[in-house]
Amino acid sequence: MNDNLIPNIETKQTTEDLRYLAFSLGKEQYAIPLLQVKEVIAHTETTPVPYTPQYFKGIMNLRGQVISVIDLRLKFKMTTKENSRQTAFVILDLSPLSLGVVVDSVDTVLSLTKEEISPTPDVESSTPTDYVEGVARKDKKLVLLLNIAKTLSVEDLKALKRSQETKAA
Repeated sequence: MNDNLIPNIETKQTTEDLRYLAFSLGKEQYAIPLLQVKEVIAHTETTPVPYTPQYFKGIMNLRGQVISVIDLRLKFKMTTKENSRQTAFVILDLSPLSLGVVVDSVDTVLSLTKEEISPTPDVESSTPTDYVEGVARKDKKLVLLLNIAKTLSVEDLKALKRSQETKAA
């Protein structure tokens, strides 16, 4: 494997950085570190890129910057759903890359204490689940805390790197 394809993505948080952006995919709640979120925008059209995985929705132009977009429902092999007014793109800063992810709705910003976060339970699965970094207990609900960078495969990273090179040209 070519280590040059894997960017140096900062995912560590300090003890004071326990704020997450919570969102929904279907009936499930997920959250990502707020420090990785650049912005949230309404669902918009993307330009498909041929020969990419089904979950890779394409690219979009965001104020002159080309952003690759993936659909987390499809990435997580969930059933698809029609886009609604609540469907949103969460634009992430996975330094040095930017990535858009499609979510069903953005719900809230969670401020969590360490006591509200449990380690990831052991799950028997044919696919890796190391992108789940913990489970938060908030308001009698369980929220999966995600590391989006770990959801990306080598092929995803290659496509993102190509889109970065395209916009630099």
